[in-house]
Amino acid sequence: MQKKGAMSMSPHRELTSEAAQKQQGELQQLRAIFNDVLDAIVVFDEYFQVINANESACGLFEKTKDELLTHQMKDFLMYFPYDMIEAYYPALLEESYFKYEGAMTLRSGMMKHVEFTSHKHSHMSGIIVCTFRDITQHKMMENERFISHHMFMDVFNEAVDGIVIFDRTGQLIDANPSFCERLNYTRAQLLTKTLEELVEPTYHYKVKKLWRTLHQEGKTSGELPIRLENGDVTFFEFTTTANIYSQYYMSIMRDVTEKRLMEQQLLRSEKNFRAIFENAIEAILIWRDDGEILNANLASSRTFELPLNKLIGSNLYTFIDTKSFSALKVLQTFQTKGEIRNQLPFYMPNGEIKQLEFTGKKGIIEGDHLTIFRNISERTKIEQELRNNEEKFRQIFNGSIDGLVLWDGKRNIIDVNSSLCDILELSKEEICAHSMKDFISSANLDVVIEHKETIEQKGEAEGEITYVTGNEKVKNIEFSTKKDILPGLYMTLLRDVTERNQMQEQIRKSDTLQVVGQLAAGIAHEIRNPMTALKGFVQLLESSIQEDHSLYFDIIKSELKRIETIITEFLVLAKPQAVKFEKKNLAAVVKETIDLLNAQALLENIQFELSVSPQLPMVYCEPNQIKQVLINVIKNAIEVTSNGGRIIVEVYSTEPHYVTVSIRDQGDGMPEERIKRLGEPFYTTKEKGTGLGLMVSYKIIEEHKGRIEVESKIGEGTAFHVILPA
Repeated sequence: MQKKGAMSMSPHRELTSEAAQKQQGELQQLRAIFNDVLDAIVVFDEYFQVINANESACGLFEKTKDELLTHQMKDFLMYFPYDMIEAYYPALLEESYFKYEGAMTLRSGMMKHVEFTSHKHSHMSGIIVCTFRDITQHKMMENERFISHHMFMDVFNEAVDGIVIFDRTGQLIDANPSFCERLNYTRAQLLTKTLEELVEPTYHYKVKKLWRTLHQEGKTSGELPIRLENGDVTFFEFTTTANIYSQYYMSIMRDVTEKRLMEQQLLRSEKNFRAIFENAIEAILIWRDDGEILNANLASSRTFELPLNKLIGSNLYTFIDTKSFSALKVLQTFQTKGEIRNQLPFYMPNGEIKQLEFTGKKGIIEGDHLTIFRNISERTKIEQELRNNEEKFRQIFNGSIDGLVLWDGKRNIIDVNSSLCDILELSKEEICAHSMKDFISSANLDVVIEHKETIEQKGEAEGEITYVTGNEKVKNIEFSTKKDILPGLYMTLLRDVTERNQMQEQIRKSDTLQVVGQLAAGIAHEIRNPMTALKGFVQLLESSIQEDHSLYFDIIKSELKRIETIITEFLVLAKPQAVKFEKKNLAAVVKETIDLLNAQALLENIQFELSVSPQLPMVYCEPNQIKQVLINVIKNAIEVTSNGGRIIVEVYSTEPHYVTVSIRDQGDGMPEERIKRLGEPFYTTKEKGTGLGLMVSYKIIEEHKGRIEVESKIGEGTAFHVILPA
C-alpha cells in the first residue's frame, strides 16, 4: 500500500529494465500519433495518473501539458455524468475497453459533446489511452437538421395552403392534408398520380412550361387548373422550387378559385359603379387631398354650374368658404374620421349660392376621396319656412289666454300651454303624464263621446263640461277641438267660463228684479187702496154682526196682513229706500236679531248657539236692512229645523277687511241645483212661500257690496254665510 501511494505521488517511477524499455517503445509510438491526430488524447499509467497528453487535449481542457500531468483519471471523469462514472471502472476492468458518447461539462461551465474511448493497452505495462473526440459541432448540425426536418413536417402537415412533392417525372411523392382535403382525394390516391394527370388536359401546355422553367431557373410560379375527385375544376396558384430534399420538387398550391370569383365580381362591381357613377341623379366627385377634382359625373356639371371638362381639374375648395368655422370643422372631421355627412353653402361660378348636402368617404378609390352631393337649397328654404311657421305656432300656442292641449289618436297628451295649467290648476308635467280620458268624469262621459264622434265626422266639434279641481273647486269649461291641426294630432281649446256664466246668471237675476220692481210698483199701488177698504169694512162687519164669527174674521185679518206684508216687500224692490249707512258693530246687530226671534224659536223648541270672535272690525251698513236680512235667513232656519234642534250662529272674520255671519241649521239640506236658484223671484222651497224674502235679502247685501254664499248637504243641513265689507 505504501509502495502504491508513493508511486501515485510522482509521474516518474522506477520500473524494471525490461518494463522500462517496453514502456519507452510504446511511448515513442504514441508521441508520433499524438502529433498527427486532432482528437484529444490523454495517457494514464496503471495507477490512473496522467503520464502524457497531446496538444488537442490541452486545447480541449484549456490547460498546459504540465498542468494536465498533475491530474489523475478521476479528475477527468468528474466532467461526465455520474452514471457514466459508475459504469467506467467495471467495464475497463473486465474488458480493458470503455466507450461513451454524450455531454461533458468542463470546469469553465462549457458543455461539450464528445466521443470518449478508454483502452488499456497492455496488462504488463498497464498504460491506459483515453481519446476525447469533440463532436459538438457535428451534433449541433444533426440537431439543426432534425429540427429543420421536424419544422418542415409541421409546416407541411399544418399549412392552410396545399403542399405537394413530386419527382423529376412528375410522380407525386407526398401531399399534405390541406391539398388532399381540397381535392377530395386520400393521400394514397394522390400518390398514384402524376402532376399532368391532375391538371385539366387543355392546360397541359402550362405543365410543360413549368418543367422548362424549373430546369432553367430552379423555381417557377403560376396558376394551374386542377381537376377534383368529383370532376370539378379548381384554380390553384402555385410556387415550385427544385431540390427541396432528395432531388425532389415542392409546390405550394393555393386555391384561388374564390379569388378569381371575387375578381370577376369586382369587375362586375366596377362596371356597375361606372354605370351608377355616370347615370346618377346626384353629383359625384372623386378628388384628392389637395382638393383637385379627378373625375365627375354629368350630374356634377349641373350642380356646380360648370361644363364637365372645366369641372374636372378644378379645385373643390374654391366652391366653399374655407375660412368659415363650419367649413373648417367639416374638413377637420373628414380628415380625422375618414368620412363625413353634412351640409354647407357652396359658391357657384355664376354667383349663385347653393346649399348642398354631401356624404364623403376618404381614400375609398385608390387612395382618392369620393363625395356625393345633393342640392337641398329648395328643401332648406321650405324647412326654414316650416321652422318659422312652427315658431309662430309655438308663440301663439304658448301666448294664448285660452287653454290649449295637443293630443294624438290614442288620447295621449303631447303638449299643453301655461293657460291650461292655470285652468286645471296642475303643472305641465302632471298633465302630460296622463291621457285625456283621465280628466273626463263619468258625468261628462256622454258629452265627450258625442264630441269625439262629431270630430271624426266633421273634423271639429265643441261643447261644455264641468271640471272639479284638486281642491274641489267646480269650473265650467267650454271647449272646441280641431282634427289634424298637425298630422295625426288634435288640438283642443279650453276656456274657463265659470265667471262668465255667473255674470250671465247675475244679469238674468238683475233683469228679473227689474221686471219684478216695475210690476211691484204698479201692483202695490193698485192693491193697497182696495186693501184699505177691505180692512175697514171687515172691522165694521165684525162690530155689527151679533153672532160669534171671530174665527173667520181672524183668518180674514191674518190673510189681509200677509197680503200687506207681500206688498211691503214689493215696494222694497220697486223703489229705493231712504237708508242711512253708519259704522256698526255687526255682532250687536246679530244679538238684537236673535233676541227678537228667540221667543219664536222657543215655541218650536229650538235653541240658538251664538259664537262671536273677539276684536271684529266695524261694518259700514244700514242696521235695519241688515237686521231684515238676518230675520229672513233665521226665520227660514227655524222653519226647516225640527223640534229640539239647534241653530248655530257665528260671527267671525276670515278674509282681510270682511266680516262673516254664518247661520247653520239642522234641516234636511238641499241639492246643488236648488242652491243655484236661491234669490230668484218667486222661487221658494216652502209650501206657502213667495220667494221674495231671500230675493230682497240678496238685493240688500248686494247694495252693501257684500255677498251671500250657501253650502248644503243632504241630511246634514244648510249654512248661509252673509259676508260684508268692513
